[in-house]
Amino acid sequence: MTGVRAGRVLLALYALNLGAEPITVGILAATFSVFPMLLSLLAGRFADRCGSRWPLIIGAAGGACGMLAPYLAPGMPALFVAAAMNGFAFTFINVALQNLIGLLSTPAQQARNFSNFSLALAVASFAGPLMVGFSIDHAGYAYACLYVVAVSLVPAALLVTRNIAVPHAKPPAATAGGLRAALTRPGVWRVLATSSLVVTGIDMFQFYLPIYAHSIDLSPSVIGIVLATFSAAAFVVRLVMPRLLTAWSVETLLAYSFYLGAASLMLLPLFQNAWLLALTSFLFGIGMGCCQPITMMLTFTGSAAGRSGEALGLRLTVNHLTRVVTPLVFGSVGSVFGLFAVFWGCAALLGTGGVVTRVRRGGQGLP
Repeated sequence: MTGVRAGRVLLALYALNLGAEPITVGILAATFSVFPMLLSLLAGRFADRCGSRWPLIIGAAGGACGMLAPYLAPGMPALFVAAAMNGFAFTFINVALQNLIGLLSTPAQQARNFSNFSLALAVASFAGPLMVGFSIDHAGYAYACLYVVAVSLVPAALLVTRNIAVPHAKPPAATAGGLRAALTRPGVWRVLATSSLVVTGIDMFQFYLPIYAHSIDLSPSVIGIVLATFSAAAFVVRLVMPRLLTAWSVETLLAYSFYLGAASLMLLPLFQNAWLLALTSFLFGIGMGCCQPITMMLTFTGSAAGRSGEALGLRLTVNHLTRVVTPLVFGSVGSVFGLFAVFWGCAALLGTGGVVTRVRRGGQGLP
């Protein structure tokens, strides 16, 4: 996952270095989501049937191969190839890991284990942008791509040689039904909508913060540090997430997270100082850090027996359908109205998510 996170930041900065406009970066961001949108459901079913080792190998190796393209053939076409393969890697790695965490957890352990898994993702999101920023400044964009390839090949090699132990977790016998049954389970659409809003906010932040920082002449290493503070904050809040869930309901915690995320995006384009941008990034990470593990947990617990991988794949499919559409929309908005409109429009979406999350149907909250 460090390779996946690093690749996304590197490709966005590389595109800006080649003179790409915001709409082009938006299309590049959408390219990351093509394979996850198309393959997540199949990847989830594959994980249900075959376990986690092979999806992880396929994902790590595919991500490494994709990042070779900009090194071998520098230019925008190679960046789009790398972005598509980065999404391919993310599809198999993310679904397999989420499903494995859920299968290895008892109901009492799920909040803690999904929180710990998200802590690992926060470390990856911290290390990836930091590595990319300093790699670009000291070795250039092409060699930075090779560094990401090396990071991705390490787990692939260890998994192939079985030097990484992947615990075996046998799912329960699968119940009858398919995609239609999964979509008609109680509360599924509300969880999917909440999850989509979360990824919209995080993705717009991670893709348009570098564009904004580049426009005010911050160096790649400084941009990497600012992005890393988001992940540091997510790490901090996920440490205490199980305690927060004992003090507050799921709806209350999600609503507060949306509100803080919206406020942070409103403030971000008002600052040009790197320290203030890092502080705003940290606040955004505090706000949004709980949302992803909560929606993972809700998706797993609401899935049918033996079909947890399929349910998590469905969540990823919907998330990435959102990721295909929203960068194109916000990229167009940014090209016409400027980056202020991008950040404030996304802040309005998150604020709406906070209001909707607090609404209970028939006295019940999120499932």
